[in-house]
Amino acid sequence: MTAGRGGRLAGAVGSWWVALRIARREARRARGRTALVLAMITLPVLVLTFTAVSWDMSELTRAERTEQRLGVADAELLWVARGPVTQDSWGDGWVSDHDATPPAGRVTAEQVTALLPAGSRVVPLRRWVSFDARVGDRVERDVTGRAVDLADPLGRGLARFRSGRAPAGPDEIAVSPAALRRLDVRPGGTVTSGDGSRSWRVVGVVEYPDDLGPIVTLHPATAGPTDAEPDMTWLVDLPGTVDETLFRRLNGHGVLVHARTPAPPSGVDVGGPEPFSSVDVEGMSISVLVGGLGLLEVVLLVGPAFAVGVRRRRRDLALVAVAGGDDAHLRRIVLADGVVLGALGAATGLTLGVAAAFAARPLVEQHLYGARFDGYRCWPEALVAIAAVAVLSGVLAALAPAWAAARQDVVAGLAGRRTPPAHRRRWLTAGVCMAAGGAAVAAFGAARTSPPVILAGLVLGELGLVFATPTLVGLLARLGRSLPLAPRIALRDASRNRSSAAPAISAVMAAVAGSVAVGVYLASDHARSMATYEPTLPVGTVLVHRADLDTAPALARVTEAARDQFGATTVAPVAGVRCTTEAEPCSVAPVLPPHRACPWPVGDGLSEAERQQARADDRCRGRPEDLHGAYFQVLVDDGRALPLLTGADPADVAAATAVLRAGGAVVTDPRYVVDGRIEVVVNGSGPAGPMTSAPTAVAAYALRTGVPTERLLLSRRAADRLGLATRPIGWAVATDGAPDQGRRDRFATALRPLDAHVEIEQGDRSDDGRPVLLLLAAAAGVITVGAAGIATGLAAAEGRADLSTLAAVGAGPGLRRLLSLCQAGVIAVLGSALGIVAGLGSAVIILTALNRRYADSWPVQDPYPVVVPWSTLGVLVVVPLVAMLGAGLFTRSRLPVERRLD
Repeated sequence: MTAGRGGRLAGAVGSWWVALRIARREARRARGRTALVLAMITLPVLVLTFTAVSWDMSELTRAERTEQRLGVADAELLWVARGPVTQDSWGDGWVSDHDATPPAGRVTAEQVTALLPAGSRVVPLRRWVSFDARVGDRVERDVTGRAVDLADPLGRGLARFRSGRAPAGPDEIAVSPAALRRLDVRPGGTVTSGDGSRSWRVVGVVEYPDDLGPIVTLHPATAGPTDAEPDMTWLVDLPGTVDETLFRRLNGHGVLVHARTPAPPSGVDVGGPEPFSSVDVEGMSISVLVGGLGLLEVVLLVGPAFAVGVRRRRRDLALVAVAGGDDAHLRRIVLADGVVLGALGAATGLTLGVAAAFAARPLVEQHLYGARFDGYRCWPEALVAIAAVAVLSGVLAALAPAWAAARQDVVAGLAGRRTPPAHRRRWLTAGVCMAAGGAAVAAFGAARTSPPVILAGLVLGELGLVFATPTLVGLLARLGRSLPLAPRIALRDASRNRSSAAPAISAVMAAVAGSVAVGVYLASDHARSMATYEPTLPVGTVLVHRADLDTAPALARVTEAARDQFGATTVAPVAGVRCTTEAEPCSVAPVLPPHRACPWPVGDGLSEAERQQARADDRCRGRPEDLHGAYFQVLVDDGRALPLLTGADPADVAAATAVLRAGGAVVTDPRYVVDGRIEVVVNGSGPAGPMTSAPTAVAAYALRTGVPTERLLLSRRAADRLGLATRPIGWAVATDGAPDQGRRDRFATALRPLDAHVEIEQGDRSDDGRPVLLLLAAAAGVITVGAAGIATGLAAAEGRADLSTLAAVGAGPGLRRLLSLCQAGVIAVLGSALGIVAGLGSAVIILTALNRRYADSWPVQDPYPVVVPWSTLGVLVVVPLVAMLGAGLFTRSRLPVERRLD
């Protein structure tokens, strides 16, 4: 290294060292501004640290997972095949050259023990057993059953007892804390099975570390042995260790071994779970872009504090310039503020985040992960990255004020005069170009269905709006000349102090724009799913049948339950068809006339010209799976069940009933009826293989109204012509509207002794995203109120001399509150308005690009409607008013009167 280069490096290091010392002194002097910056940097660091540490503790190591799985056992065995098998290292995958079926009959403890060394002991374990229980008028099925003897040390090592003891017989159970709440029972209470055939007494409360959900532990004698029990495993206590010889012996008899040590290598690819070896590029891109948006929010919120600090220190910075400091020295002094406060915020956030993750670990385990963690540990690499991002956010927030400090007029700074901000058109030009480019990138990403590209376009567009915001603030200040005093001063201050007002407005705009764009997309997606949803039954119809569809439940019991719970008086029989014995199994289907079927195949094999012809063909409109024929539910009816199953108009029902009683058929798809007739075929299997009967023409009627579910209703005479037998399968019940959940549960409970299955149309059950929309609006509202409060407080501190002048000329106390209210309104109202416009524009661009792509695709897909989430917009409109009222209420009305020295 040359002497000149070494001298410059030493000078730069010394300059940075002095700048850091000045920054530390300034942080101690301006404690209010320091606390504000630290709070805004510390909070996201705390949240990220809490998330990273909690996630790292949740990722169990192989040894920790094995400890939870085995407890105190030496190994867990699973008998999977009759012949030899080759397993992977941990028994998660296996292959066999022989018949890979479970052993004939039930595997006994004696069979397993015979394969183990002398002195070994085994305990059976079934990790999943079907369990349901009656809770009030409903049957609770969301409870997992486990069968293991918790009185044995091998079984007891799997669980942790909270209270009570282990079940000692088939009439006792132990439940987890979540199951206590789900079953509404206390220790010592009784749990009744769903069908009421048996009951158990709760003798203990036990927790499984691998699953904190509702679990009921049954005694092995309660579960009852089955013929095969393919899910039964065996916990093993060995006199020694699991060595290679034991692995080979057990694998040779078709037994998988999960031990604390890996199995010896076999050199055979067993096709087990693949280790994570590839990088999820799309997921990582989305994470980086979302993190970039969060970093932008922090920078925009913290930036005004640094800008105000530079203006209050302009005399000190001017003195540095007079003493020989150049532009680089001035920039380093301001950037050092960002480094010091970023480092302090990172240290504080990391400390609080780690402590919060350790303290809240039980709650995170219970409510987020549903499983216990093992060791207390951090994620050093992630913590270092989070700290680096925190320091980077501080430096970026101080970057614009640093450049402004380096360009200030030294004479004006020494005199304490303000210099008007220089308006540079290139920032407006750059902002407009970036906003337009971001819109184009987002549209391109939507057309290619690439979330990272869409998000990149939105980020680029928001950066463009950030660059253009200062110019917009200046234009509004010119338009405010005709306004009253308080709003005119608020707009003037925002224009004069654009370095602090523009970032706050941009922060509000970015948050609001993101929430509006996501809200519009979620609302539009829900409207699209609602439009494409097809119910299977009319609203108010209840279908009752057995699970096997062999026989119908007793009419008297169904009628009584329907009358008691629904007040129903109409119960119609539902009958299906059965083919002849020679043709079983078989299916019945109508024949779609060739001239009405779509001639174009579904797939990517068509050229662009062929896709255009297919899209223009009227025969190719509808669901892709129905273009060349659909699956039909075939029933036999005389008109009594028709209105309940289809929900057709009375005129349609009358015409269809007449055709059925005349020996015809009714179909719900008009394409299948030609000249009042329909052709039906029977597909079955015979001694020579698959066979299809000749089409049989039947007089038919096509329903034009009702639910769009594909159904073919045959009269008894039509079924006889097709060689089909009729079998009753259930009952259709007409209710007075859609029954609520309580009546449905009571009705199902009343029919449970009949082994009946109940179907009730409940409409589209997809989530409308309303909680997410309100959460997004709330997050944007918090940022809006925070940004408005920060900007208002900084403006009040900066404009103290102006307030003194107002007091001297006789301004009333109410003017102080009104001025704060208007200052908050400039930030909140302008930022929210820009955000709403930007969010709606972004959503429209994305949805338009998606719809254009769908319009050019084959098969044709339903477009996205543009739906505005008015609840979200309502919250975002109210939030600025709340911010303004808060600023007015929490501002002292007494105007300061100070003696001016200048």
